[in-house]
Amino acid sequence: VQLQAYGGGSVQAGGSLRLSCAASGRTFSRYAMGWFRQAPGKEREFVAGINWSGDITYYTDSAKGRFTISRDNAKNMVYLTMNSLKPEDTAAYYCAARSGAVMQVDVYDYWGQGTDVTVSS
Repeated sequence: VQLQAYGGGSVQAGGSLRLSCAASGRTFSRYAMGWFRQAPGKEREFVAGINWSGDITYYTDSAKGRFTISRDNAKNMVYLTMNSLKPEDTAAYYCAARSGAVMQVDVYDYWGQGTDVTVSS
């Protein structure tokens, strides 16, 4: 599967962004999807994940209550809606796919290119 993430940008603290990830292939619905991010000088970290059907989601603690991951299998799309953004959310955001269960660690098989999010104070 090929993934393409987009929707990043620059916002002020407290603002919102919606990241999108378009997936190719007819078997998209078989994959668990995840969003990760990597800030300059830091390790890549898990942000949110969703299982193939969309009824199981996971979030890192800092994203809980502010971010929402969702998917539309009919459109081969996964989304990350980010509200109440903080400067510490500044990073390159990546979508990823794996066959099997959704995971909160970096064990995904396919990765999209990053889309940059910058949050200013």
